Amino acid sequence: MSKPRIWISNASPKAGEVVRVRALIEHRMESGLRQGQDGKEIPRNIINEFEARLDGELLFSWEPETAISQNPYIEFTFVAQKPGELQMKWVDDEGTVITGSQALTAAP
Repeated sequence: MSKPRIWISNASPKAGEVVRVRALIEHRMESGLRQGQDGKEIPRNIINEFEARLDGELLFSWEPETAISQNPYIEFTFVAQKPGELQMKWVDDEGTVITGSQALTAAP
């Protein structure tokens, strides 16, 4: 899998400023409801956990369900309080962990 694509509205926010984060990962998102060409069921393998943290402090968590499309996109906002590293983690049913990060610096 390739690295997640992450976009942050402002990588140098002032304290109290709202920051918008957009992230996209490549993932097949098999629902477990399809059959392969051999007629056998394709096992479910979806992203089932997402977390966003700023320097280890939880900002946002989400537990997607089967109805999420392939290559899931997520967008969320948070209020900047301090500079740090924004860390994101996706986990799928097979235990594969996909991570991405982006630095936030303090605005003058």
